[in-house]
Amino acid sequence: MIACSHGTDNAEGRARINQLRADIAELRPGLAVLEAYVDVQEPALPDVVAGLPAEVRAVVVPLLLTVGYHVQVDIAQAVEGRPGSLAAVPLGPDPRLAGLLHERLGELPPDWGIVLAAAGSSRPEAAEHIEVLAADLAVRRPQHIVAAYGASAQPSVPDAVAQLRADGAAGVAIASYLLAPGFFHDQLAKAGADLVAEPLLPSGLVAQLALEHFDAALAGAKQEQAQTAPECGV
Repeated sequence: MIACSHGTDNAEGRARINQLRADIAELRPGLAVLEAYVDVQEPALPDVVAGLPAEVRAVVVPLLLTVGYHVQVDIAQAVEGRPGSLAAVPLGPDPRLAGLLHERLGELPPDWGIVLAAAGSSRPEAAEHIEVLAADLAVRRPQHIVAAYGASAQPSVPDAVAQLRADGAAGVAIASYLLAPGFFHDQLAKAGADLVAEPLLPSGLVAQLALEHFDAALAGAKQEQAQTAPECGV
């Protein structure tokens, strides 16, 4: 597995992502879990893929929470040119992640509002996935929930906080749909909310999801190979 993260300059964020890789390796003894990034940090994903021995199969598992440019372009291009390389889907959306967000928020008054804060992407399907997650979270909580974004999509997190207050919310909490501390999580503290929940890591669930997606990518490739294989005559 090439466990590919975005990358961050935040030391605590780096530590949590490194621990996630360690958790994945612990859950699957014998699986090589390699480090790679699409931005900010090294080693860069293309270099990791290019450095693999020719006989080694690899699955790139995005340690990312939704689709977007990094998944659809950076990761897709990295595996496209190397036979035996596959790309898994990102970690979310998944109802279990909504459950983890629910835990991170803790008890809140029912007359508060909640902003589900994601990093954001210009890809419309990314926003659709966040709305699915917001609906999953709404099943678990009485508060009104609004999805918002750190960049590249609307509404922004500060605008969503302000709108909830204008609509009469007695307080506003932000559910951080981010894996670890870093630039986007730092911005949440400046959005005007009364409470900002912790990111998703550390969590054994995230490591479990990464392995599930690794296995699903291999199973999908095997099925596709079986469907396209020529039938043997007698």
